[in-house]
Amino acid sequence: MDFPEIRWDIIWDYRELFIRGIWVTLGLTIVGYLGGIVLGLFIGMGKISKKKWIYYPSKYFVDFFRGTPLLVQILLIHLAIIPGIFGHSLGYFVSGSVALILNSAAYNAEIIRAGIQSIEKGQMEAARSLGMPNNIAMRHIILPQALRRMIPPLGNELIALLKDSSLVTVIAASDILYAGKVVAGAYQRFWEPYITVAILYLCLTYVFGKFITYIEKRFSNSFVPKQKKGMFSTRR
Repeated sequence: MDFPEIRWDIIWDYRELFIRGIWVTLGLTIVGYLGGIVLGLFIGMGKISKKKWIYYPSKYFVDFFRGTPLLVQILLIHLAIIPGIFGHSLGYFVSGSVALILNSAAYNAEIIRAGIQSIEKGQMEAARSLGMPNNIAMRHIILPQALRRMIPPLGNELIALLKDSSLVTVIAASDILYAGKVVAGAYQRFWEPYITVAILYLCLTYVFGKFITYIEKRFSNSFVPKQKKGMFSTRR
């Protein structure tokens, strides 16, 4: 098998398109993830609610968005739901962000539900026995402890969402993959653009992975903050 000569000059000629693609990918990922965390918190709480009118809508939401492909969700939101509500498309960024938020929320809801239910029931009972309302006990006692256990799977969801954001290119989003497709179509060369796309995603996932690792260590039980030397310090 003969490998063609690699021409990195064509990537340099389209560097501005790739830079724009990086920012679009980061924007979609961050908006989708943060929105998914907020919405997922409410849905996760709904899945542990004893009220049926809260539990069942939360359950059906998670079942739908976890049980259908993200690509189908993106197309449905971009081509049907948003034009049906507003009468026209609001652009790839809005459609892509909405799809990623809803999809991420379904997965985050299960992470949050599992994290809350992993805390011993006796802690909530102890808080209630002291006269603490349920919502206050949940916010100040249960959620802070559950957060430590949620961080690793929430971090994995962030990495997965970063890679899944490439599916938004199907609605002409000018992300990293779109830049690669443009270069491949312009030169009919596929090694250089798609290797570049892979490298860029690898770099982003590496940076995000390092950030997640720091957050895990920062919130671990064994974390001890560094002490600054002062006039009363005994360290030398």
